[in-house]
Amino acid sequence: MPTDTSLTARLPDRAEDLARVDRVARLLDTRYGIPGTRLRFGLDSIIGLIPGIGDTAMLLPSLWIMSVAWKHGVPKRTIGRMAWNAGVDYVIGSIPLVGDLFDLVFKSHRKNAALLREALANGA
Repeated sequence: MPTDTSLTARLPDRAEDLARVDRVARLLDTRYGIPGTRLRFGLDSIIGLIPGIGDTAMLLPSLWIMSVAWKHGVPKRTIGRMAWNAGVDYVIGSIPLVGDLFDLVFKSHRKNAALLREALANGA
């Protein structure tokens, strides 16, 4: 088994992880559309409708995205921005009705996937 841990050896792993993060973020934030509008939503908006547990459950994918970022050496500042996005989504998303509407426009998982992509492109 080769034990090469150089950047070149990690690139396929990074690409696979980023593709997986992008797929999950799309599923959670923009998978479905409302016909006749440009409005898109995902499972986050649907699961968030469940009082008490919906928004809490959607923290798990956010934590997973942050763990992928940590795994690839993304700067702590960027991971902090990801945590901010997840926290804002959780706190405001927990407010009945207002939070459900907020979830339709604030795509925290997509934002965090973009932060990860940018950090990896900049050599994290």
